[in-house]
Amino acid sequence: MANRRTTSRDLAQIAVFAALIAALGLPGTLYIGGNAVPITLQTLGVMLAGALLGARKGFLAVAVFNLLVLCGLPLLAGGRGGPNAVFVSPAAGYVWGFMLGALVIGALTRRILPAYPLWLGIIVTALGGIVAIYAIGIPWTAIRTGLPLWTAVANSGIYLPGDAIKVVVTALVAKQVHRAYPGLIPLRRPAATVRDVATHR
Repeated sequence: MANRRTTSRDLAQIAVFAALIAALGLPGTLYIGGNAVPITLQTLGVMLAGALLGARKGFLAVAVFNLLVLCGLPLLAGGRGGPNAVFVSPAAGYVWGFMLGALVIGALTRRILPAYPLWLGIIVTALGGIVAIYAIGIPWTAIRTGLPLWTAVANSGIYLPGDAIKVVVTALVAKQVHRAYPGLIPLRRPAATVRDVATHR
């Protein structure tokens, strides 16, 4: 069973990526076509957290970021923060979707290591960084704006080109980082066989 203890190194990595997600909000937001949810760079930070730290630490990095936002720090793109940004606004579903996205990317990335084929990296990052996040964000936006679900789905199409670029960037970065620092995400240990148990008695 993998070691689940959180070390000082783990805490440092979690803090760094929480700060990275916040920093990617500094360029601000872009609203297109009157949509209630802005385009930001922070999704890139979420994808990188999952792809480089793995499921547990990536999830925790996003959770720390969300907690700081909930406490009122204006860390979301455009200087947004507080309970309204996390629980009430039309974009709140995406904020919660960030955690699921990092979790999915981290879990799937672990399965394609240590080789990390680029095409698989793109697929697993898209599953977490687009599919998982949209699965929470779009229905919540529909609820808060009163739009039919299918209308909200259609409106989300404007985010796909930018998110697709973020997916590719994340996969390219992750491939290079995992090549340079193998073991950054601990691999699943193979189950012990009867022969292994007998050998170590």
